[in-house]
Amino acid sequence: MLPLLTSPQIREADAYTIANEPISSIDLMERASKAFVGWFVNHFPDKKKAISVYCGTGNNGGDGLAIARMLDEHHYKALNVKVARFSDKASDDFNKNFNRLQQTTISLIEIKPDGDLPSENSPVIIDALLGTGLNKPLEGDYKRLINHINSLKRAVVAVDVPTGFFSEGEVPKDAIILKASLVITFQQPKINFLLPDSASYIECWEAVNIGIDEKFVRSLSSPYQAVEEKDIRKLLKLRHRFSNKGTYGHALIVAGQDETMGAALLSAAACAYAGCGLTTACVPKNGLAALNSYMPELTAIVKNGAEVPVIEWEKFDSIAIGPGIGKQDDALALFADTLTCCKKPMVIDADALNLLATHRELWNGIPENSILTPHMKEFDRLFGGHANWWQRIQTGIEKAKEHQLYILLKNDYTITITPQGNVYFNTTGNPAMATGGMGDVLTGIITSLLAQKYSPEEACLIGAYIHGKAGDELALTNRLNVVMPGQLAARLPATMAKLMA
Repeated sequence: MLPLLTSPQIREADAYTIANEPISSIDLMERASKAFVGWFVNHFPDKKKAISVYCGTGNNGGDGLAIARMLDEHHYKALNVKVARFSDKASDDFNKNFNRLQQTTISLIEIKPDGDLPSENSPVIIDALLGTGLNKPLEGDYKRLINHINSLKRAVVAVDVPTGFFSEGEVPKDAIILKASLVITFQQPKINFLLPDSASYIECWEAVNIGIDEKFVRSLSSPYQAVEEKDIRKLLKLRHRFSNKGTYGHALIVAGQDETMGAALLSAAACAYAGCGLTTACVPKNGLAALNSYMPELTAIVKNGAEVPVIEWEKFDSIAIGPGIGKQDDALALFADTLTCCKKPMVIDADALNLLATHRELWNGIPENSILTPHMKEFDRLFGGHANWWQRIQTGIEKAKEHQLYILLKNDYTITITPQGNVYFNTTGNPAMATGGMGDVLTGIITSLLAQKYSPEEACLIGAYIHGKAGDELALTNRLNVVMPGQLAARLPATMAKLMA
């Protein structure tokens, strides 16, 4: 896992690297600036295009001065630097890089408090005004400058963090933030980069390695982690000779009404494609023909009208309930019966989540270590309204601990929150997957993994990862603008085989 650090932890890791590598702070700044420039020159190759570098007087500004000097060494012809002198304070490393810059021919302008803002003709702006650690919205001269730069609508490349953006914590709705086309951030993404609230300010980001001591970073024990491919490779289990369908478990998917059989078909098919030995779908009688024709490998338990079916619960190694079951009385009765009869961890999704939101008494029956898989609106129905995603994460931590369950909160970087309060961000997936039914497929995958005796935590992490990875492969290799859920489910065996290779 890649630890995601808060601003104080980032400063702590920098200090440790400086003291123990050992390396001077100015040389670490030089290394970070070189990493930035290495990425920048490969993606902005036109050396005749004008570039303005805006610098504050702290260490982020020191990075900007070093970046300007290095771009000059790479023969960029139209560079200029604008230093915001809004304070008498300046960091030592800023001053050192300021003196170095003055040895070059790069044009330099200083912006004074309450002074006129300089004209700006460059189509590309590098933002090195303020870095991490911001804990209050911009005011005064910085607010005025950022509003001015935003009004220019230029391509902005931010150094580490866009000015005004909070690395973690709540980003106020009325905050003034420099909108970045690209952020080249150091070592790892900041936590808030992975939340949908960042979309208004950051089009894309790229993390560049600057040699921070990784062993020390991992020792900081951040509860926030990003899931990497190597983690999934370690968790996935190979299928061995002399195994049989019983080896890989029997899953039950309770899903679908007459009008919503698609949800049942997609979740059950995904369960089978993800490797479950035997998948049974509990579906309405009118959906049986659709189930048999869609995937004859599936078996069925038939729901006859509003009557709760008799189910031999002990036969099943894992159970999911919710996709397309509806919110009527018969769905409520079936959900209540499931909670009464089944005491092993289950996957609760879609309409079952909506029933939980309106029938609070059902919470008492949820088995420990069960998995809830809400999207944003379902999450807010369960736990109340939230002004932003940071609030949702904090609520998720509280509720996962309180109820001793896993919450898989779906978004671009799907978030798994554990009963221990750990927060894992998934790093696969793409906009082509934004189609109805994708959540049903994810439910089927997780249920399949539980049946195969993966732990609930492993099922969440692997499930989210291979779900997104299959979507990435389809979108990339077939150049698809839209990936359909059925396509993704069928892709799962190939995706998993590649990861296990």
